[in-house]
Amino acid sequence: MHHMTLAEIARGLADKKFSSEELTQVLLARIAQLDPQLNSFISLTEELALNQAKAADARRANGETGALLGAPIAHKDLFCTQGIRTSCGSKMLDNFKAPYDATVVAKLAAAGTVTLGKTNMDEFAMGSANESSYYGAVKNPWNLEHVPGGSSGGSAAAVAARLLPAATATDTGGSIRQPAAFTNLTGLKPTYGRVSRWGMIAYASSLDQGGPLARTAEDCAILLQGMAGFDPNDSTSIDEPVPDYSASLNSSLQGLRIGVPKEYFSAGLDPRIAERVHDSVKALEKLGAVIKEISLPNMQHAIPAYYVIAPAEASSNLSRFDGVRFGYRCENPENLIDLYKRSRGEGFGAEVQRRIMVGAYALSAGYYDAYYLKAQKIRRLVKNDFMAAFNEVDIILGPTTPNPAWKLGAKNSDPVAEYLEDVYTITANLAGLPGLSMPAGFVDGLPVGVQLLAPYFQEGRLLNVAHQYQLNTDWHTRTPTGF
Repeated sequence: MHHMTLAEIARGLADKKFSSEELTQVLLARIAQLDPQLNSFISLTEELALNQAKAADARRANGETGALLGAPIAHKDLFCTQGIRTSCGSKMLDNFKAPYDATVVAKLAAAGTVTLGKTNMDEFAMGSANESSYYGAVKNPWNLEHVPGGSSGGSAAAVAARLLPAATATDTGGSIRQPAAFTNLTGLKPTYGRVSRWGMIAYASSLDQGGPLARTAEDCAILLQGMAGFDPNDSTSIDEPVPDYSASLNSSLQGLRIGVPKEYFSAGLDPRIAERVHDSVKALEKLGAVIKEISLPNMQHAIPAYYVIAPAEASSNLSRFDGVRFGYRCENPENLIDLYKRSRGEGFGAEVQRRIMVGAYALSAGYYDAYYLKAQKIRRLVKNDFMAAFNEVDIILGPTTPNPAWKLGAKNSDPVAEYLEDVYTITANLAGLPGLSMPAGFVDGLPVGVQLLAPYFQEGRLLNVAHQYQLNTDWHTRTPTGF
């Protein structure tokens, strides 16, 4: 059962080959057996899962149907879940139980999904390796000595190890696509505003976006269908009709114009990954796509701009965690100032403190114009580059990451080296574009991902290209040894 995709589970449940309760029990037992070596979960919700599975089976018995009805998933631990710990991977929220469900959680629950638990993540989604979590690092099932990527590394590791078929995740600068690349999964960051952020604890509000992590593009289409849609509770949610993502998966790629930016193939890219990218280009060309070299001239400025904007927004968003209203509070504070200082100093980890400090500095008097305002101007230039490119092509293709997954601890002493790993993913967040990473091969036994970018609200186009690619390749079917 654990090797089935979300689509296969939907068909099996519809054909009454097994029940949701049976499947849930199998996966919960598998998590108990295998997750101690991965550390992909922060909280398990066995009782809730079994109750939801029984309810889903009852709904099917009454004639109700739906691709997600009875499907087991997990939520990244920054989606608020009523009465269940929502920690954000931080000591600061270790004791926080949300009084309500995030919109994504509520929508998927209404569709009949079964929540197996909450997955591990970089603290407050700040990291590219899932090593900054208060609950310890997550390990990559393809090689337990390597990182699974971050910040959605818990969701990625759990799906890659076949502990569950799919999971929710979030992407602020590549935190869905990079873990997908490192663990041989398909991960989709939707257009900014396509999926509600209400109840999703914020890191950088203008960049954060929720999306699906699964083994196939077909599964991502199914899960995104349940997540997407306008939400009046979220002021950044866009009132745009949600298409049937599964309906367009089998469209022909004949004549599809794919742009390959020349800036992607610089000295920083592992040549073996470049080779996998070129292989994927050839495969899509055989399916009828037309390949064209394009340019994104301002890409080189994206990392410095992102690492001003994101920490600036983080310093503002995380100011609410002060030891007063909820979350961690230091013991025996001498006064209010001591309460603030020690609660935040003890509750936040080193990476979060680093980004808060950088952000506060960038927003401070005398530096706002020099740093934050300039970064926002670069953001506009990055967006303009994409708009110009999409006048010439339908899809942009390139590597998801410059290197395969690195060893645990290898970049802990050099945060900037870790930041540079986001070079190909952060531009989509700066511009608000949808992006997808799909499995495209291996380097030294570690998975490699290829990234696809599309114009606003063209998630269906990304899923179509990835699905057609996956019908003609078998990279996405490979399973890590031992799982």
